[in-house]
Amino acid sequence: MDEDFRAAGRDGEGVNVLRLLMVDDHLMLTEALSARLSDGGDIWVVGRCATDDPRLPAMVDRLRPDVVTIDVDPVTSTGDLVEAVLLRRPAVRVVVLTGGLDRQRAVDAARAGAAGWVPKECGVEELLTVLRGVCAGHAWFPPEVLGEILLRLREDVVRAGRRDGPLDVLSDRERDVLRGMVDGKRGTRIAEELRISVETVRTHTRSILAKLRVHSQLEAVSVAAAAGLRTNPAAPGPAGALAPPDPR
Repeated sequence: MDEDFRAAGRDGEGVNVLRLLMVDDHLMLTEALSARLSDGGDIWVVGRCATDDPRLPAMVDRLRPDVVTIDVDPVTSTGDLVEAVLLRRPAVRVVVLTGGLDRQRAVDAARAGAAGWVPKECGVEELLTVLRGVCAGHAWFPPEVLGEILLRLREDVVRAGRRDGPLDVLSDRERDVLRGMVDGKRGTRIAEELRISVETVRTHTRSILAKLRVHSQLEAVSVAAAAGLRTNPAAPGPAGALAPPDPR
């Protein structure tokens, strides 16, 4: 971690107490970590909850955290979790804690607005430095994923500058879901491949229909085909044919 980032963390020690909300499925570990973080003197853990806790939006509203740590969940989309928090409190800083190195999840988190991506094997002092730093306006991603993030975000900027087609109203994740629909995959299969929940697929599907101004998945697939969104060559079905979308 560079000296500028460390300096930002040290400077934060004499300013305000930072309100921290921890979102993690391992509540026992979270309790132990929150006690260690509180020893820093300028971190106040105002709440803890699991990643799938339906009370999360209400907790963000009620607890008004300055920073939220989010565990990488094996089912829920990391990007969707980050977006859900920022939707309720746009000024909050989100730091993702991860036990593994998943570049795609790191890219999704950065796209959604996460300010940091921290491996769980890092020490408490390093995590404290990151939390203080992001609240001071900095961002931190490990070098192992930073290159991929910068490349993908740069591609997003270029693509956004060229967008003028009927599918350009869709987000990248909505395009992924629509491509699965074009391939004739069921909602459960799309969720499995994108590593998101089936309910999240349904949410994206409703958003796709609304944005494309159509009333069914079949109509959405027709719009996608007309716009040139190609099927996956490995998808089942006759070559060049559009398989019927999953009705769910």
